[in-house]
Parts: sequence; C-alpha cells; structure tokens
Amino acid sequence: MRLKQGDMNSATVDLNGAIAGRPKNEKVIRAMIAAVGDQVAIQLGGGIRDLDAIESYLDAGVTYVIIGTAAVKNPGFLSDACYAFPGHVIAGLDAKEGKVAVEGWSKLTGHDVIDLAKKYEEYGIEALIYTDIGRDGMMNGINIDATFKLAQQLKTPVIASGGLNSLKDVEAICQKLAPEGVVGAIAGRALYEGKIDLKKAQAAADKALGKA
Repeated sequence: MRLKQGDMNSATVDLNGAIAGRPKNEKVIRAMIAAVGDQVAIQLGGGIRDLDAIESYLDAGVTYVIIGTAAVKNPGFLSDACYAFPGHVIAGLDAKEGKVAVEGWSKLTGHDVIDLAKKYEEYGIEALIYTDIGRDGMMNGINIDATFKLAQQLKTPVIASGGLNSLKDVEAICQKLAPEGVVGAIAGRALYEGKIDLKKAQAAADKALGKA
C-alpha cells in the first residue's frame, strides 16, 4: 500500500531464499510477474546475494529488488547494486529493539538500525523498508515510535512494516509518519485473514492525506 496516490506495490519475499542465501522460488515469482506484473509494481527480496540475481529478476519484470542480509554482511554489494541498477534497489532492515536481524530473522546482530540506514542512504538506495520483527505477523500495530525516529534521520523514503492490522493503523501512519518521509506501509497477515481490505485501506490513506 502506498501512502500517496500512484502505483500499488506488491512486496514479495522468497522466505526459502532468505534462509538458503539464494533464490529458491523463482518459478513461482515469474508466474506472479506474468499474472500481475503489468498492473502492480513488484518489490522482491529474499536470497538476493549477487548482481546476476538482480539482473535476472529485473529482466523478468520485477520493479524493485530488496536487499537485506547481504547488505549487512557485505555493504560493498549494496553499493555496487545501487550503482549498477539505479532506481531499482531497496534496502530492507529487519530489527528488534533497535538492532538489525539477518538470515530470515534467525540472527540478531549488534548493528544499530539508524546507523546502518544512514550508511545505506549514502549508497543511493531508492527506499528503505523497516520491519519491526517483534510485531510482524502479530497484528498489534506498526511500531510508530521506532519508525518515526528512523524516518526523522533520513532523506530516503521509508516503508513501514510489521503489525499493520486496521484502518486506524493506516490513519496513524498517515498522520504521524507520512510527514517524516514514510511513503508506504506493508500489509501481510492482516490481508490474508481479512482483518483489512486493501482498497479500503488505500482509500483511508488517501483521505487521511487529503488526496481523496
């Protein structure tokens, strides 16, 4: 969901790939692109560790690649990716209590979220997805405070993730986070379980931002 009017984005994660360290569901992803790629801008992450994988996905129709673990372990790779594919690279930072997690959230590092985000910004990322892994899938609301503090420190657009559960959450994001540079929010489990309707959520965002 975008907090401003424009193309809808689909944030897709190859979870098997994130754990394995290489793409594992490329066939399924290509089928998704064939089905909706001309209607929805697709963001894809999970197991992307080299420039060849990025090129392959972009050639297949992915709009943005999301680099998470590889960026933490090899910052030079993220820098190279931004240089080679400008406008198509999003960094993903998954965190708990301000510390970055990697490898499908299985390992917590000592890296501070804000410090690492500032470094990524220097590389020229298109946007930053910030996920509070303590809330992801729990449907107890976006971590407004942590996302606010992060967005305040960056010029790069931020996409909020983890815990979105209701239209009230959408309104809170628009009112409190959008002014600080948060341009979108990811809804996952809440969509699957019918807790939130995507069209209504986008309409609520447009209304809250005075776009409707």
